[in-house]
Order: sequence, then structure tokens, then C-alpha cells
Amino acid sequence: MNTKTAAQSSLAQRVQESLLLGRRVEGDRLVLADATLLAALDGTRPLTANERAALQASPLTARRLRQLAIERSAAQAGEVAMQGWRGSQGRLRAASSGEIDALRTDDGWFTLHLVAEGSGWRTILQMAADAPFAPALLAARAPLRVRDGAGRTILEGRLDADGECEAAWPFAASPASHLQAHDAAFSVEALPG
Repeated sequence: MNTKTAAQSSLAQRVQESLLLGRRVEGDRLVLADATLLAALDGTRPLTANERAALQASPLTARRLRQLAIERSAAQAGEVAMQGWRGSQGRLRAASSGEIDALRTDDGWFTLHLVAEGSGWRTILQMAADAPFAPALLAARAPLRVRDGAGRTILEGRLDADGECEAAWPFAASPASHLQAHDAAFSVEALPG
């Protein structure tokens, strides 16, 4: 197929999709369950002739199928990206002196906030929204751990819907003193399960 024919075919397909999804039908409702639509997307269970006819007659169901396909595609892209992520490391900068309030990983995907709280400290791990593995981590509510340069756990928890988790600072020394004494480094890693 030449380029012009492929472009025309793609355009015709987009026009047909737009016409199908854009039309309104009085009394339209979802006629197929999400499980049925997802099985059809996975290829584990093809739609029957009656289900295909119902899908074509219901723009609302067709729009739902499209939304499920978009979500599935985004989740798969996130899973692939997450499989390539092996953790993130960060270091105190040479210019860091006195107390610190935030540290970023070298890749820029995580920020560790250190907030004074009464006589102690609170740690908040924040994932960057544009991290390539963010959708997969958020969907899986994957447990994460932050360690200091000596391998001791600073924070362990699951990300909330905002891409954050928090805990009390677990050491007697202040964050700056503790991190300086432990290789001036920290790391973020995913935990199994």
C-alpha cells in the first residue's frame, strides 16, 4: 500500500470513528459490561454477533469501549516504562549546608521533602507526575522504600492518589546530619507486592 492510500485509509477510519462516536441516540445506555469490553480488547473473548450489533447501535457503549482502550494502552505503556525503572538515587549537593528541606533524585523523578514537625521531622516522598512509570506505580499502588547511603530505611509506604507517601523521620539526628554521616546519599526503590 502506498503512502497516499495509507493516509486516505487512516483518514477514512478517523472520519468513521468520529461519526460513530459523535452521534446521539435517544434513550442510549451502556449495553455491554466493562468486563465484556475488556475481554474483547484483550482478545480473550471475541464479541458475539449480537454484542457487535449492540455495540454499533449504542454510541455510549462505543465511547466506553474507546475509553477503556485508551486506559488500557496508557497502563501498558506505564508497565513497560516501570519495568525499565530500577530505582532512583540522589545525593546531597556539595553546597548543602545547615538543614535541608528537600532533596531530588538525580533523574528528577522523586523529591524527598524534610519538614520540621515539633521536636522531630516528617519525610514526604513525592513522585514527579511526568515520570514515565508514574501511571503504573499509581495504578498498582506499589510500595516504595527510601534508604540512606548506608542502606537504612528512611521511609517505606505506598503512594497515594497524589503520588506521595509520608512518615515520621526515623532517626535521632536531624536529616542533614544523618545523611551527611551516611554517604550523603539516598535511594528510592520499588518493593515487591
